Amino acid sequence: MYSLQDLTEHLSSEHGINVDQNQLADLRNIGYYHGYKGYRFIRSTHNRIAFTDIRQIIALNRFDMDLKSLVYPKIMFIENALKSYFLESLLADSQSPELSVIFAKSLTNHKNYKNGSREYKKEYAKLMNLQIRVHSALVRDYKNGREIENHFFNGGKSIPVWAAFESLTLGEFGTFFSCANRNIRVTTSKLLALPTNLDGNGHIISFIIYALRDLRNAVAHNGVVFDTRFKNAKVNKQLKTLLERETGLKNLDFKYFDTYIVLIAYVFRKMTTGTKECISFLHEYNKFCEGVFTKIPKEAYFEIVGTNHKTMLDSFEQWVLKAPKVS
Repeated sequence: MYSLQDLTEHLSSEHGINVDQNQLADLRNIGYYHGYKGYRFIRSTHNRIAFTDIRQIIALNRFDMDLKSLVYPKIMFIENALKSYFLESLLADSQSPELSVIFAKSLTNHKNYKNGSREYKKEYAKLMNLQIRVHSALVRDYKNGREIENHFFNGGKSIPVWAAFESLTLGEFGTFFSCANRNIRVTTSKLLALPTNLDGNGHIISFIIYALRDLRNAVAHNGVVFDTRFKNAKVNKQLKTLLERETGLKNLDFKYFDTYIVLIAYVFRKMTTGTKECISFLHEYNKFCEGVFTKIPKEAYFEIVGTNHKTMLDSFEQWVLKAPKVS
């Protein structure tokens, strides 16, 4: 297939899907190679959706785009806020904004393990790789003329940690957090009002960061998100346990986008007094789900959102309404 016409003929002859002339623009707009191929299955290329009408493909694409537009501002808010919470704890521990001091004094999680043990080597190697990545990011941004790096480096000054954080990816921030000592991690967890009985080691925030990283990257690069195929690794069970015990929800599964919605809304609610905004976020998500329900095959819909979608969202909304106000 080399042209849009070739694709429409392929859809008609091989899949029984006819495309009217007035639908060509829609097919072209979603990307008739990447777009069509990306939306013809759920999670695995072997799990094809039994489309019968091009309008179903277009509707699924619209649903996917709506999800990305919905979650991106919340993820960005959470990312910036978590960095602020972490910096507050980090600076209280290090008593210095200098990266060299912070790496030596505060990023010492590897010291929790016996010197030379497998875990020690793993954690120490992670710290060394983090140092390389941080300095590489700073050099890259300096060469690219980024204002923050140029301000400090051209003045012959060391760049403070809060400025360096502007150059880090969400994944690098997650590594930075996981390398911090237990006191910093636990203090940050308390700032977020996470239950101490479920986050005694202070690692939950790093699990949150890693879970959101994959979604954020997919959104930023216009990847398909509706079926959570963006998930590169298993989400830590400790995070799932915390969400279930805190909210009272059962059988949360990051296989479904619903669980990412719960995670985002949970963290957002922990950070703000914005109950109404949180509820609005959930209602908007549910509106998108209801909209696509009538436009794609029912079997595909329930495989995408799960069979417990409405019950779970209703229960979670009640938790949001009753959750303690942020102090």
